[in-house]
Amino acid sequence: MKMNIPLFEGELVYLGAINPEQDAPVEAGWTLDGEFLRMLGEDLVRPLSSAEVKKRYREIEKEIDEKRNQFYFTIRRSAPGESENQDRLLGFTRLSRVEWNHGIATLTLGIGDPGERRKGYGNDALNLILHYAFKELNLFRLNASIPGYNQAGLQLFKKAGFKEEARRREAYRWAGLRWDGIFLGLLKEDWEQ
Repeated sequence: MKMNIPLFEGELVYLGAINPEQDAPVEAGWTLDGEFLRMLGEDLVRPLSSAEVKKRYREIEKEIDEKRNQFYFTIRRSAPGESENQDRLLGFTRLSRVEWNHGIATLTLGIGDPGERRKGYGNDALNLILHYAFKELNLFRLNASIPGYNQAGLQLFKKAGFKEEARRREAYRWAGLRWDGIFLGLLKEDWEQ
């Protein structure tokens, strides 16, 4: 068994902490992209100001400290030799609703800038967060919920070993159509294989 696997650093990205001053303006820009927000399928699609994003960051950090059932990481580019692109905020990943007694959590991942999608960053970040969840936190199972129109997200999660477990029929409305909400799950033993 390999012992020296970097915990938060992959080939293309690393998982980092929130930097409210630096990250809020970037993420506020992402909220102007309705497609990004719809792919997550969680919240109301609307633009946010930097101040609103900073407030949300404070709420996330408060919940992490008080409830201890959430882990939130920024996804940043690892670009040795490219100092202007290193540490650039690309997205986020979150383990939420951690049920310690059952070893279960819900996984969310998003790459914000449309120009940075489909470059392998999501795959690299997903591998890092799966290793963290299963090896560091010793979780047994991860859940994910993805709108049916997010085909790239479904492919990414299925490639990592997630299995489709349930559907909420016509749970989302987008582009004049109704789409299923797809629930995926990944067990530690399946991930290890």
